[in-house]
Amino acid sequence: MSCRELVELVTEYFDDALPPGERAAFERHLGECDPCVDYLDEMRTTIRLTGSLREESVPAAARDELLAAFRGWPREKTPPV
Repeated sequence: MSCRELVELVTEYFDDALPPGERAAFERHLGECDPCVDYLDEMRTTIRLTGSLREESVPAAARDELLAAFRGWPREKTPPV
């Protein structure tokens, strides 16, 4: 498994949704790649910290800036039926 593949599968790994073979390959890669271990640790920390973040704790100016930044993102388009 490459580092790129690991990054693409990290959500499924955290959700315990990887098939056994992929999970084994994922964990084997972690045993050989310190940067991916660091990445996984950073993702765990991010999830833990954002899980404790409440809308009221975000300053209004920061909230408005974030909303403006995301407003321009393309939305996933549903294919025509």
